Amino acid sequence: MMRTRPLKVALLGCGVVGSEVARIMTTHADDLAARIGAPVELAGVAVRRPSKVREGIDPALITTDATALVKRGDIDVVIEVIGGIEPARALITTAFEHGASVVSANKALLAEDGAALHAAAEQHGRDLYYEAAVAGAIPLVRPLRESLAGDKVNRVLGIVNGTTNFILDKMDTSGAGYSEALDEATALGYAEADPTADVEGFDAAAKAAILAGIAFHTRVRIGDVHREGITEVTAADIASARRMGCTVKLLAICERAADGQSVTARVHPAMIPLSHPLASVREAYNAVFVEAEAAGQLMFYGPGAGGSPTASAVLGDLVAVCRNKLNEATGPGESAYTRLPVSPMGDVVTRYHISLDVADKPGVLAQVATVFAEKGVSIDTVRQQGRNPGSGDEVAIEQGGGGRRVGGEASLVVVTHRASDAALSATVEALRKLDTVRGVASIMRVEGE
Repeated sequence: MMRTRPLKVALLGCGVVGSEVARIMTTHADDLAARIGAPVELAGVAVRRPSKVREGIDPALITTDATALVKRGDIDVVIEVIGGIEPARALITTAFEHGASVVSANKALLAEDGAALHAAAEQHGRDLYYEAAVAGAIPLVRPLRESLAGDKVNRVLGIVNGTTNFILDKMDTSGAGYSEALDEATALGYAEADPTADVEGFDAAAKAAILAGIAFHTRVRIGDVHREGITEVTAADIASARRMGCTVKLLAICERAADGQSVTARVHPAMIPLSHPLASVREAYNAVFVEAEAAGQLMFYGPGAGGSPTASAVLGDLVAVCRNKLNEATGPGESAYTRLPVSPMGDVVTRYHISLDVADKPGVLAQVATVFAEKGVSIDTVRQQGRNPGSGDEVAIEQGGGGRRVGGEASLVVVTHRASDAALSATVEALRKLDTVRGVASIMRVEGE
């Protein structure tokens, strides 16, 4: 039987996501009530600009006093979609204290202070759900928290930022440079006016911290995640990846160490083989691989951002939290029992693609190879090229102790076998000291093999 008294919901924020949440709650009210077992009522909407017209929302529900709204005492669930650290953190904590469970899409706050929020929720017997904080509409948090709770997850690898994937995809498919691709992403609404959070990897790093914490049952904060953005990726990098049968993606990679005693979390651009399923993820879509001992490889794919996809994840959490409320129960809280340390980036082992600008004369290749050998980094392949002065065209030259002179500068592209990041860093530092090396044009990791 359906309970007649509605569950009351407070909405904090009414932007792109919040307005879509309010619309769906109104237009799908009967379906939501049937799925939950009770009606759901939007009891208040906290905004910064009350004068703005919000279609479909009763103006009487609008307030600028978010604190008073979450303190009312009759609110069952607070949906927080305002983002940022404060006042979101204080409002969520206050909601717990006054009897409400919380559904949040706030990846930055959860990655920074998730442990304290989980502790507050547990202290007051409330739920904290946040499917929408990672990968938009893609069900990912709940499968990790619940479906795979009985398994051992060893690796999470994926594309979790749609803006950067759109930019890199355009660079790959159209030959555009980074700036051109960013301009197109901005014009289409995929990139914000200030794209820093996306293109510098902050957004993906926050999501990586959340995923690592859930997957490995340990506490990982955004400060523990090694972060590199895509602003230094060039058309030459994209072309070089293509010659290797690869493409470039910004990846979030969370791994359990082979001995199981530590974890790593990192975000950076990487080359992945065209045969890998992630290579075919186009435009602003997201996709995440989860590797577990019993389940094997699982892939989650779909739209990773936008008002409707994110609202879908928020509403899914709302249904779950409301059901728990009716049953006088709570869902899974934080599981951080392993307390595994997060290893530094230097411990990460992978392959590398290094492009060097070198003097075009005999003996250069031998000098470079010696440095790699001295630092314990094994070379897999070398491609040596020269440029005709003034033409900008690359001309392949023979490998060997040096290379035959073709005029102008030369470049070496070295692909290594697996080595630690610390060993690679030491190698690059030594290469920069060689008189014959004019510069290290780019360094990119090779993943997914």
